[in-house]
Amino acid sequence: MDGDETVSLQERLAPNSVCFGCGPANPGGLHLRSFERGDEVVAEWQPEVRHEAFPGALNGGIIGTLLDCHSNWTAAVALMRAAGADEVPATVTASFQVRFLRPTPTDGPVTLRAHVVDLQSDRATVESTLEAHGEPCATFRGTFVAVRPGHPAYHRWE
Repeated sequence: MDGDETVSLQERLAPNSVCFGCGPANPGGLHLRSFERGDEVVAEWQPEVRHEAFPGALNGGIIGTLLDCHSNWTAAVALMRAAGADEVPATVTASFQVRFLRPTPTDGPVTLRAHVVDLQSDRATVESTLEAHGEPCATFRGTFVAVRPGHPAYHRWE
């Protein structure tokens, strides 16, 4: 990983982002922090009671948001590296599927792991898992596309 390993991809590459799931500048957001670790991107996140669907179980929409944001960053960094660029491209979700394997407990942190399974010049497909207590609770597969000037999300990282 480049730079300080205590500074997340989001904080380093998009400190002004207001994305609900991963934006450092969103005061009401989830503040997911993702880090490159070899060929994968890893994050650890601590749920709160306000994120529960029912006592002790993380809400499925929150799970989807965490996996979507984490995987989007995995795709964006892979595209940046492949292009030899200094800045991350603005990427958006083209599609994703989440498979819930079991309820996700909220009594400790969850770990997200993501890796690119297909990389093209303007898009990446990513597979991810969300684990709690070392057990997989959800799996994810998504495709993310780099957008061009004129797209509403083009300046999303600024």
